[in-house]
Amino acid sequence: MRKRKYFILLLLGILSLLSGCQNRDAAAFIDFKKSVSLPVVSGESDHTQRPLLIALATVLSPQETIAQYRQIADYVASKTGRPSVLVQRRTYEEINVLLANGDVDIAFMSTGAYSSYRGMNEIELLVMAEYGGSTLYTAEVIVHRDSEFQTIEELQGKTFAFTDPLSYSGHMVIEDYLHKRSLLPETYFKRYFFTYSHDKSLWAVANKVADGASLDSQILEYAMIRTPDVFEKVRIIATMGPAPTGPIAIKKNMGETQKEQLRHVFLTMHRDPAAAGAMKKLIIDRFVEPTPQLYEPLQKLYDRTGMTL
Repeated sequence: MRKRKYFILLLLGILSLLSGCQNRDAAAFIDFKKSVSLPVVSGESDHTQRPLLIALATVLSPQETIAQYRQIADYVASKTGRPSVLVQRRTYEEINVLLANGDVDIAFMSTGAYSSYRGMNEIELLVMAEYGGSTLYTAEVIVHRDSEFQTIEELQGKTFAFTDPLSYSGHMVIEDYLHKRSLLPETYFKRYFFTYSHDKSLWAVANKVADGASLDSQILEYAMIRTPDVFEKVRIIATMGPAPTGPIAIKKNMGETQKEQLRHVFLTMHRDPAAAGAMKKLIIDRFVEPTPQLYEPLQKLYDRTGMTL
């Protein structure tokens, strides 16, 4: 009887210890795959009482750019008098879904994300980015510097790194190139995969994980300055484009006064030293008035391929 009593007490002690370990583990573990509800953004009458929700899916790795986007969000908050909340997502599709559901007010969009957008909630261009005196960039097809490849044709049967399914320079420009030759990536390449950021595609080629990749030319300029050791391991074999830079879009049903205030904030942002420094690190010299016509050929491309959302 006494042994049984001791056994029960020992078992209770072990269960107590296990419970404590589970609680500590639960407190330390965060599941980033779980979604978090966003503040309600419907209605214009209460816009001064709620945060301005700014969505972004960066063309560079989030670790590289989130601090700069926070600086820009803080600048917008200081000029509008409203707190600004960054809503970051991994893919361009997720940003389009946020816009389609009316869950955000503003979005930093890639060229491809904007060109593919067909959501029920209409959006409009607020501004577009200018870099090096231009609102255009090209798509560059790269290979490892030591490889024998000289043309895209020589990458047939090889491994290719795409960026994002909706990315123009990182995916659709190659889809279009192959389509004009009655070819498909599935049969043209031995294997392809998505990296979900241009700098990761660059890394994949530099480290021979992929034989080739296509990148935004501005990203290559960025890499030449920030990561010259990686940049020096690749070379360009083809240039395609040009294409318009990624714009900032807003909800079309936003009040006109609020639209004009935000447009003015972004068009003059480069004059503030702190904001300008953050913009430079994001490969942006300044924001300018948008030119919607520049995106029309790409919108037709996305319609033709069915890559719309």
